[in-house]
Amino acid sequence: MEQHLSDRAKNLAESATIAMSRKSRELKEQGIDVISLSLGEPDFNTPDFIKEAAKKAIDENFSKYPPVNGYKEVREAIANKFKRDNQLDYHPDQIVISTGAKQSIMNVVLSLVNPGDEVILPAPYWVSYYEMVKFAGGIPIVVDSSIEVDFKLQPEALKKAISPKTKLMIFSYPCNPSGTSYTKAELGAIAEVIKNNQGFYIIADEIYEHINFFGEHNSLAAYDGLFERTITVNGVSKGFAMTGWRIGYIGAPLWIAKACTKIQGQFTSGANGIAQKAAEKAVAEPPSSINYMKEAFEQRRKTFKAGLDTLPGFKTNLPEGAFYMFPDVSDLFGKSSGNHVINNADDLAMYFLAEAHVATVSGGAFGCPNNLRLSYATSENELNEAVKRLKAAIEKLN
Repeated sequence: MEQHLSDRAKNLAESATIAMSRKSRELKEQGIDVISLSLGEPDFNTPDFIKEAAKKAIDENFSKYPPVNGYKEVREAIANKFKRDNQLDYHPDQIVISTGAKQSIMNVVLSLVNPGDEVILPAPYWVSYYEMVKFAGGIPIVVDSSIEVDFKLQPEALKKAISPKTKLMIFSYPCNPSGTSYTKAELGAIAEVIKNNQGFYIIADEIYEHINFFGEHNSLAAYDGLFERTITVNGVSKGFAMTGWRIGYIGAPLWIAKACTKIQGQFTSGANGIAQKAAEKAVAEPPSSINYMKEAFEQRRKTFKAGLDTLPGFKTNLPEGAFYMFPDVSDLFGKSSGNHVINNADDLAMYFLAEAHVATVSGGAFGCPNNLRLSYATSENELNEAVKRLKAAIEKLN
């Protein structure tokens, strides 16, 4: 009966990260010990002070339909957070709270992109960006990068990608999947290119803002001339270990915020009220309250990189944020073991799942087909065991 599905549904690819998570879960259900490095989910529990706020919200009966764009007091708390952490002056009416940052981004894409519009995606890009653009009828324009430049968007490459049809750029930092971030000067050079090319908008996906290992996070919207052209996306999933609470938000020019509210009102309406009140407490706290998670991720990064550097065929760099390693594994292409032939990163990811029982994600889903994404949001014991399994699997290739 699949022939009766809409072309829209048939043409939409399944999320590669969710697909690999499903495959590893199926193996686990068969009793196989799988180490999953495929999903971007902190292994910490939500902090107690946030849980207490949710319990209080339940007792205070925040159980009715919330406003589509979010409770006013929560939007005010987010506006205060933007001012405190990012030096951005958003009015609460410029804030829209959604069911996760993924919905926030989709709202913006649907608000701005018409069929035929070009959308610049610096690679590596988060897996869903490409499909979101296609869903809206836009044309993804991928700007390539490599591990040799730490996967950083080069200003000259951005300049070449801009055309009269450019409507939007979606730009994440710290980046999922590479962990790449930018110094103030590096981001400033990109801002100059954008400023000198009018007529298109930027989604700055800053969901990993609080997991950055080199210092101050800088927001693109704070650069001269970009505030009215930038939609800043953030949320509580990653920094506060609240993935299941499903709260994301944007700060945007008012006309874009209103359009996103209108679209959201027809699809999902307001985000969960209890989760909103929990998020209100999360963003009101200083970032130092969650430093213990960042410190743990930084230690794991050190441990995991040292382990991956022992693997034949793995070329790594040192990511500056998030909790991923994104090694170039192209030296392993062309090798085989038994019935497994490694033609590309997709084959290698499936080989590692079958042979090593380690779940990874092919870089092809992120616009970098020479790479694999491995999450280190798990214990050091698990990371060390994963490295051992990967090494044994690689040694069987010839």
